[in-house]
Amino acid sequence: MPPGYRGGGAVNLTTPLGDEVLDLRAGDRVTLTGTIYTARDEAHLRMMEEGIPFDPVGAAVYHCGPVVRDGRLVVAGPTTSARMNALTGFLIDAGVRALIGKGGMGPEVVEQLRGRAVYLAFTGGCAALAADRMSLSGVYFEDLGMAEAVWIIEADHLPLTVGIDARGGDLFSAVREKAKTQFHQRFNIR
Repeated sequence: MPPGYRGGGAVNLTTPLGDEVLDLRAGDRVTLTGTIYTARDEAHLRMMEEGIPFDPVGAAVYHCGPVVRDGRLVVAGPTTSARMNALTGFLIDAGVRALIGKGGMGPEVVEQLRGRAVYLAFTGGCAALAADRMSLSGVYFEDLGMAEAVWIIEADHLPLTVGIDARGGDLFSAVREKAKTQFHQRFNIR
């Protein structure tokens, strides 16, 4: 089991998020219901320049470039979150409580989340499952294009795993260390 995993059923979260996220531990299963906002690289840069177009307090930001057709989500899988490592601090400072994506984030983001927010992981390759749990309710920065716009999405019990908790627990770091140890043992590397 992952470090900090407490077992049991999923914790149900609803946006806007509050201090309840501070009690979560890396490895915990959660479901997320309510409004979430997609944002990738270009959206982060635009928000840094022009301001955040939604109320960030308690918000959840999903690293995602969805495919939208005829006003509905076709697929909405996660983008590799590490791409946003250097672009994340201002969102946490503004009150965002959850980042959602795949692959984890760097040590600087682990520190930025400490005592304030969490990183929730969604399995890559499950874009159709994600879209099945979501509906569109609006868009900001549509001129950035479909993948880079900030889409306003209503999620319904989106299944996620706490990848990085507010105490610095990092599921991805633990996996990297275990893989490194096993690699070194297998190939007798000291």
